[in-house]
Amino acid sequence: MINRYETVFILTPVLSDDQMKETVKKFADLLVSKGANIVYEDNWGLRKLAYPIQKKSTGFYYLIEFEAEGAVISDLEVAFRRDERVIRFLTTVLDKHAIAYNEKKRKDKKPETVAEEA
Repeated sequence: MINRYETVFILTPVLSDDQMKETVKKFADLLVSKGANIVYEDNWGLRKLAYPIQKKSTGFYYLIEFEAEGAVISDLEVAFRRDERVIRFLTTVLDKHAIAYNEKKRKDKKPETVAEEA
């Protein structure tokens, strides 16, 4: 059965911008190769952590929302665990209310970004 998932992961802050993008692309490509449909991606940027992880106080946060079979999640999480650049990750299943909330939030956000670019 295909569900909608949201995964947030934190990458080590010592990465360059290119290395961070390359790491994100690696995980997005893994999802697509396993048959997932990526619905939305959002780079939250470098943020302060609530508590130190591996002696680091900041990290690059990234969110990917996607539709996939349940078996894809275990493959994705194994890839997260094997990659030393990932310091934390969390994947959640979205119910219909969370999906509606995310879509409304994105719809409300888009007019601001258009106004900023103009």
